[in-house]
Amino acid sequence: MQIEINNQTPSASLNFFLKKAAGACLKKLGIKQDLSLVLVGDKRIKELNKIYRRKNKVTDVLSFGDWDDKKFLGEVFICLPQAKRQAKKYGATLKRELTRLLAHGLLHLAGFDHEKTKQEEKEMLGKQEKIIKAIFTKY
Repeated sequence: MQIEINNQTPSASLNFFLKKAAGACLKKLGIKQDLSLVLVGDKRIKELNKIYRRKNKVTDVLSFGDWDDKKFLGEVFICLPQAKRQAKKYGATLKRELTRLLAHGLLHLAGFDHEKTKQEEKEMLGKQEKIIKAIFTKY
């Protein structure tokens, strides 16, 4: 399993943490496929959200999977400025919020969709919290 970090923000110091967190999330989910993680700013995530979800606003995380490729899981785009705003809003550290967004994006790539039914939302968000807790008990 390979994890590629494409950091398009000035915060290069997060790359090592993100690689470790992504590896831990994938392991917890039992996923052995390669992953690309892209950190972007507000402008780029807004463009992607408008193109692919028809929502003309900044979002925190977007996932794009390649379900035909057995080796490559997909790409997770995280908006770093939005993650910082949310961390402050929720009283969390930036690393914890980035891990939450990463887990959320990976769960989407694994086939979960919290927007379908309340039951699936409950299941997905429960798995997300278990992943975060498991990772942060290690650090």
